Amino acid sequence: MGMTHALEGTVTSLHSDGGHNFSKPLIEEAVFLAGIGIEGDAHSGPTTQHLSRQKKDASRPNLRQVHLVASEIHDGLRSEGFEVPFGGFGENLTTQGIELGQLPVGTTLRLGEDVIIALTGFRDPCSQIDKFQEGLRAAVSFKPEVGPQLFRNGVMSVVVRGGTVRVGDTIKVALPAEPHQPMQKV
Repeated sequence: MGMTHALEGTVTSLHSDGGHNFSKPLIEEAVFLAGIGIEGDAHSGPTTQHLSRQKKDASRPNLRQVHLVASEIHDGLRSEGFEVPFGGFGENLTTQGIELGQLPVGTTLRLGEDVIIALTGFRDPCSQIDKFQEGLRAAVSFKPEVGPQLFRNGVMSVVVRGGTVRVGDTIKVALPAEPHQPMQKV
């Protein structure tokens, strides 16, 4: 299994917003709905909810139901002089202890007791990021010498099994069957 990954982490914060705003306010708990996303969040729904994608094809399945960002990314950006609070990337869930971007497509995360989400790919950093803070888009995008471009502004997922998630819940990681597919933009 080549790379080793921490297979357990913690939910450090939860965010939801019924409007299409860039940053999302903090909430204490969130209800995850299977095949849809987080109850009351603008990006929840069985088909694509991102405004730019609805124009192209509103019937496409929503592979971006729940947006996750590792708290370590916030820490790293802070050390580079950026101040992005949890929820600042519009993420629904901030995690600790898991290198989300290193995980293959199809990895499942069990949040607390009941909820299971499956990772679908990287969040594509949009131009809104630079409106939020100058230079931030470049700071979260990097092209390694080998392999696809990587993004540090989080990963997207779909809800496999619903339930309630609370801040402080444990996250358990389960890798999919081999061969593993590295994440691409979704």
